[in-house]
Amino acid sequence: MNDLEPRVTSGLVCAHHHIYSALARGMPAPPRTPHTFREILEQIWWRLDSALDHEMLAASARLAALEALESGTTAIVDHHESPNAVEGSLSVIADACAEVGVRVVCAYGVTDRNGADGAARGLEENRRFLAAGGRGLVGIHAAFTCSDATLHAAAGLARDLDVGVHIHVCEGPEDAAAPDRLRPLTTDRWLLAHGVHLADDHGLAGTILHNPFSNLNNAVGYANPARFSNPVALGTDGIGADMVETFRLAYALHRSVDVTATPDAAWRWLETGWNLVPEARDDRVTWSYEPMQPWHLAFTPGVRPLRVEVAGEVVWANGQPTRVDPVEIRARAREQAARLHARL
Repeated sequence: MNDLEPRVTSGLVCAHHHIYSALARGMPAPPRTPHTFREILEQIWWRLDSALDHEMLAASARLAALEALESGTTAIVDHHESPNAVEGSLSVIADACAEVGVRVVCAYGVTDRNGADGAARGLEENRRFLAAGGRGLVGIHAAFTCSDATLHAAAGLARDLDVGVHIHVCEGPEDAAAPDRLRPLTTDRWLLAHGVHLADDHGLAGTILHNPFSNLNNAVGYANPARFSNPVALGTDGIGADMVETFRLAYALHRSVDVTATPDAAWRWLETGWNLVPEARDDRVTWSYEPMQPWHLAFTPGVRPLRVEVAGEVVWANGQPTRVDPVEIRARAREQAARLHARL
């Protein structure tokens, strides 16, 4: 970003997102208070996944894309699961983001936790979407919820379709065995989300997606991504798509364990997102602050976009999206969130 005009940057990229999380706000309390990461998944996120339908997905994706534009983010790398609404789900998400004007790279998270049929349906949704020309990757939930057969099938599908794989790796201690199982499968095109409990010398190929807000929220620990030789990119894991704020938190956490750390490392992680969605380099965001440099932004809250261009089209200006009605999007999201919460 340093070679661009002081207030104008390329569009930012959220390298790991769960678009459906936009409807989770204000959801009812889980049946019992979770005390471990596995219990958080079982009591909150997997229950939410199972309650989703296409109408909810469309509303959530529109809201997530709107909030991305509000933050100057023009591309989202999404990782999705809706086990009772698998077929067509990636197209619903892609269409909703396109409606708002945000780029999206989709993946369906294959898993065996809903049985062999559920894994097969997830693989087929990835194949269908990608074979039809959709922009995406093959998704895997995480090694600890997949059989070896499913992991190999997903990796093979990615090879056949000439794409990478998007997977959670060692987010919590439950996934400690993942490196040994994934090492023969990974390539440089894989996206390894979280990596909190990865060893320094884990031997996995791919880009590590650092999600500081999510890791703090789920109390899984600090990934300290500076220790890895892999490329590192920044994501939010569904807690919005404000990548400037994510950069600021990533720097603060890095500084908390290394007093010599500077904002430059977290800024490099932010820039790695462009390698995942190269088209975002050609998007243009005019900001409320100058200069848009790491040493300034690390200590400057509240920086917002004034104008956003995606593929040459102005999609945000004068505090509003140009393609959609934000009031309507939020109203529909509230309606669908109420439906979702009622199912929980």
